[in-house]
Amino acid sequence: MRAVVQDGYGSPDALRVRDIPRPAPKEGEILVRVRAASLHPDVWHVVTGLPFALRLMGSGVRRPKQPVPGTDMAGEVAALGPGATRFRVGDEVYGETLRGYVWRNGGAFAEYVVVPQDVVAPKPAGVTFEEAASVLNAGIITLINLPPDRPFATDQRVLVNGAGGGVGVVAVQMAAAAGARVTAVDTGAKLDLLTSLGADRVVDYTKDDLPGGPYDLIFDIVGNHRFTALRPLLAPDGRYVLVGHDQYGRDGRRWLGSIPRLLGLVARGAVNRQLPRPTVKFPPKGELTGRLSALLESGALKPVVDRAYPLDELPEAMRHLTGGTARGRIVITI
Repeated sequence: MRAVVQDGYGSPDALRVRDIPRPAPKEGEILVRVRAASLHPDVWHVVTGLPFALRLMGSGVRRPKQPVPGTDMAGEVAALGPGATRFRVGDEVYGETLRGYVWRNGGAFAEYVVVPQDVVAPKPAGVTFEEAASVLNAGIITLINLPPDRPFATDQRVLVNGAGGGVGVVAVQMAAAAGARVTAVDTGAKLDLLTSLGADRVVDYTKDDLPGGPYDLIFDIVGNHRFTALRPLLAPDGRYVLVGHDQYGRDGRRWLGSIPRLLGLVARGAVNRQLPRPTVKFPPKGELTGRLSALLESGALKPVVDRAYPLDELPEAMRHLTGGTARGRIVITI
């Protein structure tokens, strides 16, 4: 089969498409013929090996243990492993290829990939393979970062910072569908999109300061402001959530990236109710994919695909990703 192969960490320009053996599903696994896969910052992190700490978090120290990048995809079931009974050959499915919440390659940038049957779901009718692949990583990131006791809700005042990217367009739509009053912040070129997705107020951060609150929830995707600067915008019982973004290495923190900042906020959350409380428990990915399916089927979540690139043009797609101009998600078609 054709697949993108990563021999080591470094520039995305070194990625090449090669012919490699097709994998075979084991107990409880299915083989999926991939039609589309999502390109997002987590893929960039593992391709480049930055920050260096992630290599000790399951990816591989000198080179990736899994040589094929990509973690979320959509396609058709091509074969069943022993004990795999949830799907039949020919079913259209989508999901992440990795069971846990880890930073490593998942083999999605290939014609075929093996995945555990419990991490994928039936692809909703009326949603293309490209659209289905585009919402997975973004939707899961949004759901696991929402405070368990503070989901999007009616009349909740929500600020989404970095609203026009892959995670942002999902967060804006989820909040709007729940009846929240959404303020979306991004560049001027993305504001019309954000308005169409349900934002009540849009702000071009290159021209205007962040609008005054108070907000019940600040969902900060890009992290270009410190918590101390945003805290005055929160209501007394409001919450601040940092998704975190290392600006594709431009911040210079090559060893640990944004990890110290995230851990610092979590530690402070033990005593500051405006910050997330420490937790190591997350819902299974299959459960989260099911919640995304319900939103897609109801029309509350409409996938936003900026552009689709063929497998051979992955390095060019990476350059587009790191340029920061994408509206929604970039996908790879296979």
